[in-house]
Amino acid sequence: MSGIFGFTCTSCGERHEGSSSFAFRAPDAYLEQSAEIQARGSLGRNLCYYKDEDGEHYFIRVVLDIPIHGVAEPFIWGVWVSLSKQSYQDYQAHHDKPDINTTYFGWLCNYLPWYSNTYTLATSVHPLDGDHRPCITLHDADHELIHDFKLGISIAKAQQIAELCLHQAAKQEV
Repeated sequence: MSGIFGFTCTSCGERHEGSSSFAFRAPDAYLEQSAEIQARGSLGRNLCYYKDEDGEHYFIRVVLDIPIHGVAEPFIWGVWVSLSKQSYQDYQAHHDKPDINTTYFGWLCNYLPWYSNTYTLATSVHPLDGDHRPCITLHDADHELIHDFKLGISIAKAQQIAELCLHQAAKQEV
């Protein structure tokens, strides 16, 4: 198994080395709100909340790893999940010293490029110790992302997704 994922991009011709990793700067639900609602809420590096006519909404930033066949490092998505108010407050209270035996239920709150509607896929959020963001597992459903999460993706598919992300003028930050 190779330790490093790398490819020559068919779009720009450059060589890209290392694990593919793409992160969203905010939950899509937050970005879809008016500037006024966003200003009354809060978007930090790892936490987000806002209040609108539907109520209060709470989000945390997490990591979703997709195995790549034949490569040691996974394809990493930095995404946001929504939590209940109680789970959000519990997560905040234990953020510096998380209980790795705790699991929160959350909804995926980003539209991932390549995949059909990934918004509101059910997840389990697993806090990690140290300075690592929580990771998520996806609940069973008939969806390509869930299939890839469970079975992994080919190097060719990882390259196609990475190229789409690298050259799409969307919400990702590398």
